Amino acid sequence: MINSFFEELSTEIHNGVNEKGHPFRFITMATVGNETIARLRTVVLREITENLRLTIYTDSRTQKIKHITDNNQVSFLLYHPEKMLQLKVEGTAQMVTDTERLNTTWQTIQPNSRKDYITQTRPGSTIKNPDNVEYIEDENYFSIIDITPKKIEYLKLKRPNHIRAVFVKTNDKWNGEFLIP
Repeated sequence: MINSFFEELSTEIHNGVNEKGHPFRFITMATVGNETIARLRTVVLREITENLRLTIYTDSRTQKIKHITDNNQVSFLLYHPEKMLQLKVEGTAQMVTDTERLNTTWQTIQPNSRKDYITQTRPGSTIKNPDNVEYIEDENYFSIIDITPKKIEYLKLKRPNHIRAVFVKTNDKWNGEFLIP
């Protein structure tokens, strides 16, 4: 019985990448780094593998890269409002260093979207006017981050009973158990 809930969460995460407009496309990511407070931001889920490795893209100069360098344990929050389904994913982040994968993926990014990775100054820098962002032409700061999940918490809000379960990956196998909602 618990396996059906894991199948549902797996299907929905895959739909976040494969279905236009799916609520799991834009997800909340938390990092900590060496600070004492978690930092949250919305990221775009770009790829998902069969074994649920999640992939996002970012500018290599962002705070999230610094945080992951300091502490590669990250969390994601995904919420589907129509299905009243919340997933909390905990995992290990790794920056992709394979230049062939980086270059191949870069070629698939639409020219207008490439602007997100070629600003003259790093994201989060102050500017006087948002219409005057300067871009570079000869290089980019495109990065790929893969996240290997180790724990996924499932919560389905429904009546008469909410359903909550936790799935933990041990030796490449997901094991689940129900929790009190």
